[in-house]
Amino acid sequence: MDCKIRKARQYEAEILSNLALRSKAYWGYSEDFMEACVRELTYSPDRIQNNHFFVAETNDSIVGFYALDRLSSTEIELDALFVDPASIGKGYGRCLIEHAKITATNLGASILVIQADPNAKNFYLAAGGILTGEKESASISDRYLPTFILHL
Repeated sequence: MDCKIRKARQYEAEILSNLALRSKAYWGYSEDFMEACVRELTYSPDRIQNNHFFVAETNDSIVGFYALDRLSSTEIELDALFVDPASIGKGYGRCLIEHAKITATNLGASILVIQADPNAKNFYLAAGGILTGEKESASISDRYLPTFILHL
């Protein structure tokens, strides 16, 4: 597997937004559910420019991305991590999370905070995440998502 990671570019906002929606839809969610997620999974050029967004590429195509958001001097949140459905299960998610851990450490964090889709729970446990509870979804009322911390 060839996994090249680089900083995302502003003009890729629509590409990343579409990839996030395709990746979320991979889990078989209904159209209504997906429509409720559009706002949360739409990334603007300014957001990409002003935050820590990185993409994984292979053969000059984006196969996934992640984003980090600083919570405090010691904590950074994994704000997003999505892999294109055609590339799920090929190691790109692992490549992205490992890069995110290094980036967060380089930014001075000792803890990576994660709120995950329930379908990704085992992925984050395998990456070293410690389940800390759950938090209500920002997109879907009465839907609770597992939360993790990952010591860096």
